[in-house]
Amino acid sequence: MGGQAVLEGVMMRSPHAWGIAVRKPNGEMMVHSEGLERPSEKHKWMGWPIVRGVTTLGQAMTLGFRALQFSANAALEEEQKDTPKEEQMKFSGWLAAVNIAISLGFFIGMYKLLPWLATTQLKHSYPAMDTRFGAGLVDGVIRITLFLIFIYATSKMKDIRRVFEYHGAEHKTVFAFESREPVTVEHAQSYETYHPRCGTSFLMTVMLISIPIYMLFPRMNFWQGFGVRILMLPVIAGVSYEIIRFAARHQQSLFAMLTKPGLWLQRITTQPPSDDQVECAVKALDCAMDLEKERGGELVLA
Repeated sequence: MGGQAVLEGVMMRSPHAWGIAVRKPNGEMMVHSEGLERPSEKHKWMGWPIVRGVTTLGQAMTLGFRALQFSANAALEEEQKDTPKEEQMKFSGWLAAVNIAISLGFFIGMYKLLPWLATTQLKHSYPAMDTRFGAGLVDGVIRITLFLIFIYATSKMKDIRRVFEYHGAEHKTVFAFESREPVTVEHAQSYETYHPRCGTSFLMTVMLISIPIYMLFPRMNFWQGFGVRILMLPVIAGVSYEIIRFAARHQQSLFAMLTKPGLWLQRITTQPPSDDQVECAVKALDCAMDLEKERGGELVLA
Protein backbone atom coordinates (compact mmCIF):
# COMPACT_ATOMS: atom_id res chain seq x y z
CA MET A 1 0.00 0.00 0.00
CA GLY A 2 1.25 3.52 -0.71
CA GLY A 3 1.90 4.44 2.89
CA GLN A 4 2.66 8.06 2.09
CA ALA A 5 -0.94 8.89 1.27
CA VAL A 6 -2.17 7.17 4.41
CA LEU A 7 0.26 8.98 6.68
CA GLU A 8 0.11 12.46 5.18
CA GLY A 9 -3.21 13.68 6.48
CA VAL A 10 -4.78 15.71 9.27
CA MET A 11 -8.18 15.42 10.93
CA MET A 12 -9.88 18.34 12.69
CA ARG A 13 -13.19 18.41 14.50
CA SER A 14 -15.57 20.97 15.96
CA PRO A 15 -18.63 20.25 18.13
CA HIS A 16 -20.89 19.33 15.21
CA ALA A 17 -18.55 18.53 12.30
CA TRP A 18 -15.24 16.93 11.46
CA GLY A 19 -13.00 17.26 8.45
CA ILE A 20 -9.95 15.53 7.08
CA ALA A 21 -7.40 16.57 4.47
CA VAL A 22 -5.09 13.97 2.93
CA ARG A 23 -2.21 14.71 0.57
CA LYS A 24 -1.55 12.12 -2.11
CA PRO A 25 1.98 11.22 -3.28
CA ASN A 26 1.42 13.36 -6.40
CA GLY A 27 0.80 16.41 -4.20
CA GLU A 28 -2.96 16.55 -4.76
CA MET A 29 -5.04 17.18 -1.64
CA MET A 30 -8.27 15.30 -0.92
CA VAL A 31 -10.74 16.66 1.65
CA HIS A 32 -13.78 15.21 3.32
CA SER A 33 -16.18 16.44 5.99
CA GLU A 34 -19.17 15.01 7.84
CA GLY A 35 -21.67 16.21 10.39
CA LEU A 36 -21.11 15.17 13.98
CA GLU A 37 -23.61 14.63 16.76
CA ARG A 38 -22.57 15.32 20.34
CA PRO A 39 -23.67 12.41 22.56
CA SER A 40 -24.48 14.79 25.44
CA GLU A 41 -27.05 16.61 23.29
CA LYS A 42 -29.01 13.36 22.87
CA HIS A 43 -28.42 11.98 26.35
CA LYS A 44 -27.88 14.56 29.09
CA TRP A 45 -26.19 12.05 31.38
CA MET A 46 -23.35 11.72 28.86
CA GLY A 47 -22.44 15.32 29.67
CA TRP A 48 -21.93 14.62 33.37
CA PRO A 49 -18.40 15.02 34.78
CA ILE A 50 -16.27 11.86 34.41
CA VAL A 51 -18.85 10.33 32.04
CA ARG A 52 -18.24 13.01 29.40
CA GLY A 53 -14.56 12.11 29.34
CA VAL A 54 -15.34 8.49 28.50
CA THR A 55 -17.85 9.43 25.77
CA THR A 56 -15.43 11.99 24.30
CA LEU A 57 -12.67 9.38 24.21
CA GLY A 58 -14.96 6.86 22.54
CA GLN A 59 -16.04 9.39 19.93
CA ALA A 60 -12.44 10.45 19.27
CA MET A 61 -11.40 6.82 18.71
CA THR A 62 -14.31 6.28 16.32
CA LEU A 63 -13.45 9.38 14.31
CA GLY A 64 -9.79 8.43 14.27
CA PHE A 65 -10.52 5.11 12.62
CA ARG A 66 -12.99 6.69 10.20
CA ALA A 67 -10.23 9.11 9.23
CA LEU A 68 -7.87 6.15 8.83
CA GLN A 69 -10.43 4.46 6.58
CA PHE A 70 -10.72 7.58 4.41
CA SER A 71 -6.95 8.05 4.06
CA ALA A 72 -6.36 4.34 3.40
CA ASN A 73 -8.97 4.37 0.65
CA ALA A 74 -7.32 7.46 -0.83
CA ALA A 75 -4.04 5.55 -0.97
CA LEU A 76 -5.71 2.48 -2.49
CA GLU A 77 -7.45 4.64 -5.08
CA GLU A 78 -4.10 6.12 -6.12
CA GLU A 79 -2.51 2.68 -6.43
CA GLN A 80 -5.46 1.19 -8.31
CA LYS A 81 -6.10 4.05 -10.72
CA ASP A 82 -5.52 1.69 -13.68
CA THR A 83 -7.76 -1.02 -12.20
CA PRO A 84 -11.44 -1.22 -13.20
CA LYS A 85 -13.59 0.37 -10.49
CA GLU A 86 -15.58 -2.80 -9.81
CA GLU A 87 -12.31 -4.66 -9.10
CA GLN A 88 -10.77 -2.06 -6.80
CA MET A 89 -10.16 -2.94 -3.16
CA LYS A 90 -11.54 -0.84 -0.31
CA PHE A 91 -10.56 -0.45 3.35
CA SER A 92 -13.89 -1.63 4.74
CA GLY A 93 -15.57 -1.01 8.06
CA TRP A 94 -14.82 -4.51 9.34
CA LEU A 95 -11.09 -3.95 8.73
CA ALA A 96 -11.35 -0.76 10.80
CA ALA A 97 -13.09 -2.78 13.54
CA VAL A 98 -10.26 -5.33 13.48
CA ASN A 99 -7.79 -2.45 13.80
CA ILE A 100 -9.66 -1.14 16.84
CA ALA A 101 -9.66 -4.61 18.45
CA ILE A 102 -5.94 -5.11 17.80
CA SER A 103 -5.09 -1.63 19.12
CA LEU A 104 -7.17 -2.14 22.25
CA GLY A 105 -5.65 -5.57 22.80
CA PHE A 106 -2.15 -4.15 22.41
CA PHE A 107 -2.89 -1.36 24.89
CA ILE A 108 -4.27 -3.75 27.51
CA GLY A 109 -1.45 -6.25 27.03
CA MET A 110 1.36 -3.69 27.03
CA TYR A 111 0.17 -1.24 29.66
CA LYS A 112 -2.08 -3.32 31.93
CA LEU A 113 -1.10 -6.99 31.75
CA LEU A 114 2.68 -6.73 31.37
CA PRO A 115 3.33 -4.14 34.14
CA TRP A 116 1.07 -6.00 36.60
CA LEU A 117 2.69 -9.33 35.71
CA ALA A 118 6.16 -7.86 36.33
CA THR A 119 4.97 -6.26 39.57
CA THR A 120 3.50 -9.57 40.78
CA GLN A 121 6.80 -11.35 40.11
CA LEU A 122 8.76 -8.64 41.91
CA LYS A 123 6.44 -8.93 44.93
CA HIS A 124 7.35 -12.61 45.20
CA SER A 125 11.06 -11.78 45.09
CA TYR A 126 10.87 -8.74 47.37
CA PRO A 127 8.14 -9.22 50.04
CA ALA A 128 8.60 -5.63 51.25
CA MET A 129 6.92 -4.49 48.03
CA ASP A 130 3.83 -6.56 48.76
CA THR A 131 1.71 -3.64 49.95
CA ARG A 132 -0.93 -1.76 48.04
CA PHE A 133 1.26 1.37 48.04
CA GLY A 134 4.42 -0.42 46.98
CA ALA A 135 2.71 -2.51 44.32
CA GLY A 136 0.80 0.50 42.95
CA LEU A 137 3.98 2.57 42.67
CA VAL A 138 6.07 -0.15 41.01
CA ASP A 139 3.24 -1.02 38.63
CA GLY A 140 2.94 2.64 37.63
CA VAL A 141 6.67 3.16 37.14
CA ILE A 142 6.91 0.06 34.92
CA ARG A 143 3.89 1.18 32.90
CA ILE A 144 5.24 4.68 32.28
CA THR A 145 8.70 3.31 31.45
CA LEU A 146 7.25 0.96 28.82
CA PHE A 147 5.20 3.81 27.38
CA LEU A 148 8.21 6.13 27.09
CA ILE A 149 10.38 3.42 25.52
CA PHE A 150 7.65 2.65 22.98
CA ILE A 151 7.14 6.32 22.06
CA TYR A 152 10.88 6.97 21.74
CA ALA A 153 11.51 3.83 19.69
CA THR A 154 8.67 4.50 17.23
CA SER A 155 9.77 8.14 16.85
CA LYS A 156 12.94 6.88 15.15
CA MET A 157 10.91 5.40 12.29
CA LYS A 158 10.83 7.65 9.23
CA ASP A 159 7.09 7.29 8.56
CA ILE A 160 6.19 7.85 12.23
CA ARG A 161 8.34 10.98 12.30
CA ARG A 162 6.23 12.35 9.44
CA VAL A 163 3.12 11.52 11.47
CA PHE A 164 4.59 13.54 14.34
CA GLU A 165 5.27 16.43 11.93
CA TYR A 166 1.60 16.43 10.90
CA HIS A 167 0.73 16.25 14.61
CA GLY A 168 2.78 19.41 15.08
CA ALA A 169 0.98 21.03 12.13
CA GLU A 170 -2.35 20.22 13.76
CA HIS A 171 -1.36 21.86 17.04
CA LYS A 172 0.02 24.97 15.35
CA THR A 173 -3.22 25.34 13.40
CA VAL A 174 -5.34 24.95 16.54
CA PHE A 175 -3.29 27.63 18.29
CA ALA A 176 -3.76 29.95 15.29
CA PHE A 177 -7.53 29.36 15.34
CA GLU A 178 -7.74 29.98 19.10
CA SER A 179 -5.99 33.32 18.63
CA ARG A 180 -9.20 34.47 16.81
CA GLU A 181 -7.09 35.82 13.93
CA PRO A 182 -7.30 34.59 10.30
CA VAL A 183 -5.75 31.11 10.10
CA THR A 184 -3.02 31.10 7.47
CA VAL A 185 0.04 28.91 7.03
CA GLU A 186 2.33 31.79 7.95
CA HIS A 187 0.29 32.65 11.05
CA ALA A 188 0.11 29.02 12.20
CA GLN A 189 3.85 28.52 11.78
CA SER A 190 4.48 31.26 14.36
CA TYR A 191 3.16 29.02 17.17
CA GLU A 192 4.77 26.14 19.03
CA THR A 193 3.76 22.51 18.60
CA TYR A 194 3.02 21.74 22.28
CA HIS A 195 -0.69 21.98 23.06
CA PRO A 196 -2.29 21.16 26.46
CA ARG A 197 -5.35 19.44 24.93
CA CYS A 198 -3.49 16.65 23.21
CA GLY A 199 -3.88 12.87 23.09
CA THR A 200 -0.28 12.49 24.25
CA SER A 201 -0.96 14.60 27.33
CA PHE A 202 -4.14 12.65 27.94
CA LEU A 203 -2.34 9.27 27.87
CA MET A 204 0.41 10.49 30.18
CA THR A 205 -2.16 11.92 32.60
CA VAL A 206 -4.05 8.60 32.56
CA MET A 207 -0.87 6.78 33.54
CA LEU A 208 0.01 9.22 36.31
CA ILE A 209 -3.51 9.30 37.77
CA SER A 210 -3.76 5.50 37.73
CA ILE A 211 -0.95 5.21 40.29
CA PRO A 212 -2.76 6.77 43.30
CA ILE A 213 -6.10 5.27 42.21
CA TYR A 214 -4.74 1.70 42.21
CA MET A 215 -3.18 2.37 45.62
CA LEU A 216 -6.69 2.78 47.05
CA PHE A 217 -7.43 -0.91 46.52
CA PRO A 218 -6.34 -3.56 49.07
CA ARG A 219 -3.78 -6.25 48.35
CA MET A 220 -5.01 -8.77 45.79
CA ASN A 221 -3.80 -11.68 43.70
CA PHE A 222 -2.77 -11.42 40.06
CA TRP A 223 -6.15 -11.96 38.41
CA GLN A 224 -8.01 -9.74 40.88
CA GLY A 225 -5.50 -6.96 40.27
CA PHE A 226 -5.69 -7.38 36.51
CA GLY A 227 -9.49 -7.31 36.61
CA VAL A 228 -9.47 -4.10 38.65
CA ARG A 229 -7.12 -2.49 36.12
CA ILE A 230 -9.51 -3.28 33.29
CA LEU A 231 -12.67 -2.22 35.14
CA MET A 232 -11.16 1.04 36.38
CA LEU A 233 -9.89 2.14 32.96
CA PRO A 234 -13.06 4.13 32.04
CA VAL A 235 -13.06 5.82 35.46
CA ILE A 236 -9.39 6.79 35.18
CA ALA A 237 -9.95 8.07 31.63
CA GLY A 238 -12.88 10.18 32.83
CA VAL A 239 -10.94 11.64 35.77
CA SER A 240 -7.96 12.41 33.50
CA TYR A 241 -10.23 14.22 31.05
CA GLU A 242 -11.61 16.42 33.84
CA ILE A 243 -8.10 17.25 35.05
CA ILE A 244 -6.92 18.26 31.58
CA ARG A 245 -10.11 20.28 31.03
CA PHE A 246 -9.66 22.11 34.33
CA ALA A 247 -5.93 22.64 33.81
CA ALA A 248 -6.50 24.21 30.37
CA ARG A 249 -8.62 26.90 32.06
CA HIS A 250 -6.51 27.32 35.21
CA GLN A 251 -2.89 27.35 34.10
CA GLN A 252 -1.55 28.21 37.57
CA SER A 253 -3.40 25.46 39.45
CA LEU A 254 -1.94 22.32 41.00
CA PHE A 255 -3.82 20.24 38.44
CA ALA A 256 -1.99 22.08 35.66
CA MET A 257 1.26 20.65 37.06
CA LEU A 258 -0.07 17.14 36.44
CA THR A 259 -0.36 17.90 32.72
CA LYS A 260 3.25 19.16 32.40
CA PRO A 261 4.75 15.69 31.73
CA GLY A 262 2.39 15.33 28.78
CA LEU A 263 3.61 18.66 27.38
CA TRP A 264 7.23 17.56 27.84
CA LEU A 265 6.47 14.31 26.02
CA GLN A 266 5.18 16.29 23.05
CA ARG A 267 8.80 17.19 22.36
CA ILE A 268 8.87 13.68 20.89
CA THR A 269 5.32 13.22 19.57
CA THR A 270 5.18 16.58 17.77
CA GLN A 271 7.84 17.82 15.36
CA PRO A 272 8.22 21.07 13.40
CA PRO A 273 6.12 20.75 10.24
CA SER A 274 6.74 22.05 6.73
CA ASP A 275 4.48 24.67 5.15
CA ASP A 276 2.85 21.95 3.03
CA GLN A 277 1.95 20.01 6.17
CA VAL A 278 0.50 23.07 7.86
CA GLU A 279 -1.47 23.82 4.69
CA CYS A 280 -3.02 20.36 5.00
CA ALA A 281 -4.01 21.06 8.62
CA VAL A 282 -5.50 24.45 7.73
CA LYS A 283 -7.50 22.83 4.92
CA ALA A 284 -8.89 20.20 7.31
CA LEU A 285 -9.85 22.93 9.80
CA ASP A 286 -11.57 25.02 7.11
CA CYS A 287 -13.42 21.93 5.92
CA ALA A 288 -14.80 21.18 9.41
CA MET A 289 -15.59 24.80 10.23
CA ASP A 290 -17.44 25.45 6.98
CA LEU A 291 -19.72 22.52 7.72
CA GLU A 292 -20.07 23.63 11.36
CA LYS A 293 -21.22 27.04 10.16
CA GLU A 294 -23.73 25.48 7.75
CA ARG A 295 -25.17 23.44 10.62
CA GLY A 296 -25.59 26.58 12.70
CA GLY A 297 -23.03 25.63 15.33
CA GLU A 298 -20.55 27.78 17.17
CA LEU A 299 -17.13 27.97 15.53
CA VAL A 300 -15.03 26.41 18.27
CA LEU A 301 -12.81 23.36 18.34
CA ALA A 302 -14.11 20.46 20.43
